[in-house]
Amino acid sequence: MKKLFLTLSLLAALHAQAAEVPQLQNVLARQTTSLNGPWHYIIDVQEEGYYDYRMNPTRWGFFRNAKPQKPEDLIEYDFDKAAVMQVPGDWNTQDERLFFYEGTVWFMKRFSHQKQQNMRTLLYFGAVNYETYVWVNGHEVCHHIGGFTPFNADVTDQLREGENVVIVKVDNKRKAEAVPTQIFDWWNYGGITRDVLLVEVPDVYIENFKVQLEKADAKAKQREITVNVQLSQPTEGRQLTVNIPELKLSAPLLTDAKGKASASLRVPAKKLTLWSPDNPKRYRVELSLAANAPAAANASASSSAPGSVVGDIVADSIGFRTIEARGKQILLNGQPIFLKGISMHEEKSHGGGRANSTADAHELLSWAKELGCNFVRLAHYPHNEYAVREAERMGIMVWSEIPCYWTIAWTNDGTFKNAQRQLTDMIVRDQNRANVIIWSIANETPHSRERDSFLSRLAQHARSLDQSRLISMAMEVTGASDYLNRLNDNMHQYVDVVSFNQYIGWYRDVNDAPKMRWEIPYDKPAIVSEFGGGAKYGLHGPKNQRWTEEFQENLYIENTAMLDKVEGLCGTTPWILKDFRSPRRVLDGIQDYYNRKGLFSDKGEKKKAFYILQKWYQNK
Repeated sequence: MKKLFLTLSLLAALHAQAAEVPQLQNVLARQTTSLNGPWHYIIDVQEEGYYDYRMNPTRWGFFRNAKPQKPEDLIEYDFDKAAVMQVPGDWNTQDERLFFYEGTVWFMKRFSHQKQQNMRTLLYFGAVNYETYVWVNGHEVCHHIGGFTPFNADVTDQLREGENVVIVKVDNKRKAEAVPTQIFDWWNYGGITRDVLLVEVPDVYIENFKVQLEKADAKAKQREITVNVQLSQPTEGRQLTVNIPELKLSAPLLTDAKGKASASLRVPAKKLTLWSPDNPKRYRVELSLAANAPAAANASASSSAPGSVVGDIVADSIGFRTIEARGKQILLNGQPIFLKGISMHEEKSHGGGRANSTADAHELLSWAKELGCNFVRLAHYPHNEYAVREAERMGIMVWSEIPCYWTIAWTNDGTFKNAQRQLTDMIVRDQNRANVIIWSIANETPHSRERDSFLSRLAQHARSLDQSRLISMAMEVTGASDYLNRLNDNMHQYVDVVSFNQYIGWYRDVNDAPKMRWEIPYDKPAIVSEFGGGAKYGLHGPKNQRWTEEFQENLYIENTAMLDKVEGLCGTTPWILKDFRSPRRVLDGIQDYYNRKGLFSDKGEKKKAFYILQKWYQNK
């Protein structure tokens, strides 16, 4: 009985979870230690390192990083002898055995840590695709589902002075109930694809904050900036200060019983420079949480319990602008704007692989700028925070999307909660980015009552979190009668901008384009969120020969002429900036597992259609 009790106690200790805590916003402004670099990894096709131990506690689960204690001990893995790969990075392009692999890979990293008084330590992952379990020194600290949003766990109590070990189980298998579901048209890059950081925070810290400019009449002499703050604990009576030095603005805040606080700052309109593509102005915004005196006069200064003497300070560069839909126009800072856009995947500029750095983002966004874009659609999932921030710095507006793609399991409650969580995490991370003007909830979803219920709830959830941006989704045009396309989607009532994908010239004869008429029966702005066709760079021939650059060039000539006639058109994001990897594209010698609809090749070479769209945008 005693032996059984000890075994059960050991199991409880090993799997006691330091539960995943709410997303820490603006992690880039925090005191961090990078865990990027080489990580050991083990490919575990049958998941022996996890399920075998769960069913048989006498087995050595991989997460325990066990070592033989006696010569006769049987332990059938050793991370220290395993190969290494770079993190952040995808496994598909780092190990040729894993190019098509979908399944479990285990990662291990050793690191040194020195605990700081009055501070807690969070383990932060920018993204891991797709399902993740994390252990620190043998203790399970979090379980996360979703491949494109950040998550973090409080690991203060699991860390030791000196050497520590973190082990991560990553599984990128596609599932019917997942978001995205089993079928999608991009590469299922597996791995720890974004930064891994240790983040030091006070016992009570600023978890989330939103700073935004309120809408006002164009002739208003005063503008209002609202500030909302959420602390990591529901601590009442904590004092904060918001400061915008360049505008000489400062205000106190006081938290309520939920740990929330808000303030309103007024600034003369003539002193405020609004963010725009032509002038992407940002201001330094500082938030400070006052140190909290110990509850008792004799409390130790090294106490790490609530009531610690440590405060918190965070800062960010934030732009101020307004975005709204009025009739069939989109207004940026009260003025109509045409969104000269392009769609793009999060794939490196030369040869594929998951993009994961500011340098990666800058090169791709520079191509979009050369094309004449002031707008990008980040398809079909939230891209790296580096990409969104670099676009903001460069003056490029952003459409940000969650991967509700094609036939999601609309009636599965777990699927909805997954999508809602991804939507929440996307909004929380980027709600202070002035360039993000559209939250998108889906792409090309077939019509049904169940789909309408699922997506309408997502739209309502997005509005509950953020009313300062527009809501949209890429709708699907199902066909035309007598060359009349009439957009008809029940979701029109839940979005601010009606957006739709159309592929005349690719999935329908390009000769139909001059005859085609479009009717959008809603008093709302419209975006053509996709159009285009494929071409292999360097393949030339007559304009009616598919896959040639001339075919794609003519398609863009015919489509842009057709789109000039669409009433209420306020923007386009053609498909796509560059060729990207997709397992659905199997035509040997042409596709070779690439979707060839890019205006750039997978090696960054411009196709002839690039110049057609560039010229069209110059005249917009």
